[in-house]
Amino acid sequence: MKEGNVVREKSYAFAVRVVNVCRHLSEKKQEYVLSKQLLRSGTSIGANVEEAMGGQSEKDFFAKLSISYKEARESHYWIRLLADTDYLTEKQAHSLLQDTEELQKIIGSILKTLRAKNS
Repeated sequence: MKEGNVVREKSYAFAVRVVNVCRHLSEKKQEYVLSKQLLRSGTSIGANVEEAMGGQSEKDFFAKLSISYKEARESHYWIRLLADTDYLTEKQAHSLLQDTEELQKIIGSILKTLRAKNS
């Protein structure tokens, strides 16, 4: 991947949103456990994208990007749980869920292309 690419930018923007949401949940709703889980998985997406970009091999790149994909799925889960337990509004959850779904599609597409290339 090159500098300024979509997955890098979107995963970073999502991490910023997650940090802000988790800050809100802990300060305003006194919710610490679920939000910490979301904080870990939501910020891990971009961190693993960055690691993938610095990967020493295509195998390393694929492995780190695969972790990013799994973290996006996990984030999706925590957002749904926070919404269904009334910590997030439907509007907040919908927007965050759209972001995770978009990241999953982008990362999934990259992984699919790499798999096809190496088949």
